[in-house]
Amino acid sequence: MVLEGNPEVGSPRTSDLQHPGNQGSCLLSSPGEDAQPGEEPIKYGELIVLGCCEEGGEKTEAQRGEVTGPRAHSCYNGCLGSGDKGRRRSRLALSRRPHANGVKPDVMHHISTPLVSKALSNRGQHSISYTLSRSHSVIVEYTHDSDTDMFQIGRSTENMIDFVVTDTSPGGGAAEGPSAQSTISRYACRILCDRRPPYTARIYAAGFDASSNIFLGERAAKWRTPDGLMDGLTTNGVLVMHPAGGFSEDSAPGVWREISVCGNVYTLRDSRSAQQRGKLVENESNVLQDGSLIDLCGATLLWRTPAGLLRAPTLKQLEAQRQEANAARPQCPVGLSTLAFPSPARGRTAPDKQQPWVYVRCGHVHGYHGWGCRRERGPQERECPLCRLVGPYVPLWLGQEAGLCLDPGPPSHAFAPCGHVCSEKTARYWAQTPLPHGTHAFHAACPFCGAWLTGEHGCVRLIFQGPLD
Repeated sequence: MVLEGNPEVGSPRTSDLQHPGNQGSCLLSSPGEDAQPGEEPIKYGELIVLGCCEEGGEKTEAQRGEVTGPRAHSCYNGCLGSGDKGRRRSRLALSRRPHANGVKPDVMHHISTPLVSKALSNRGQHSISYTLSRSHSVIVEYTHDSDTDMFQIGRSTENMIDFVVTDTSPGGGAAEGPSAQSTISRYACRILCDRRPPYTARIYAAGFDASSNIFLGERAAKWRTPDGLMDGLTTNGVLVMHPAGGFSEDSAPGVWREISVCGNVYTLRDSRSAQQRGKLVENESNVLQDGSLIDLCGATLLWRTPAGLLRAPTLKQLEAQRQEANAARPQCPVGLSTLAFPSPARGRTAPDKQQPWVYVRCGHVHGYHGWGCRRERGPQERECPLCRLVGPYVPLWLGQEAGLCLDPGPPSHAFAPCGHVCSEKTARYWAQTPLPHGTHAFHAACPFCGAWLTGEHGCVRLIFQGPLD
């Protein structure tokens, strides 16, 4: 899809800034650089929200701490619980715009702080304002860049935001009620994509507001760079993690870094909103790679490249795997009933009577039954009738967001304690990947529903019993 956002948005790197006096002129796109009518737009990549239960939907038993019976299940596992609508959705494709909308840094001004509002009164002029003191500010102006497209992400529903993202709570819950305070910035970050091959995508902290400005107030972390330019961090920061070995079967989690307003890479601050920045990491960049994670302090996004998505399983492959699993006619080892994964078309309602359930400590798969409760061990504890291990007992749900999968392997493992099913390598990768939470905590979580993972490995190999005949 082609995003139709504000056509006058863009972003710099510190190395692109020019000193006062070296004013750049506005560069216009030539007709040959624009998309032609009827031409398929070039896709730069896709952003996928790591999941959590949508507001209004119910959590699984393991998330609620209950074992009284089947519950409804609604999550970002392929789409929002309330449906993907407009700019608020579970995933978004970034494609080349009909006309370039990027901007690049042009001139830097030193100005008296009381005069900043007057200097920024021109809405057609993009700029970043750094307030150094009550009497001194630095304003960096930007000019049009015909070589880039800009996409903005944040909590605001204003037109300049291309991808509206809301907070997701740990354990699979969405922030609910008017009193729930969001930690995601209204203008959280921006992604700048080159319009020419290899269509490199770069991420920057903060986005331009309705007046085409970015403000870093007196309390914001900001500083002069060694070459006399300016840079800074947003209040809660934008964190990025690039996977080691790419997003593939051989992937391993990378190191979380913080991205500055000008796209430079720093080690993490002591806490999320500390005023003291981390150390500059000179050998790393803000270029997004296949599988890069972007954390906005309240929601985490996964970046997938077109080449990476070609290696991911398709929805047809996931459906074929479901049918193949059902064709094996797995049985409940106690009730001897035939089990079957429900069709995604049926929706995420209460588990079907043939739904497979699993004891997440041992991996033994059963049909639903009401015995074995061990409430003295906890409200959700049950004893497996085969191996006697006590632990959560939850329904199994096939992961439906193909972009979260590392490979098209068979659905052999389930996350604990939520019960989402995927391939072994996908399960082990996400179980080893710590996701930011709060001001300085990290937890591994299910990518399909956002539930914090538990147990020694965070996932379990499923043990099915075949038909007796």
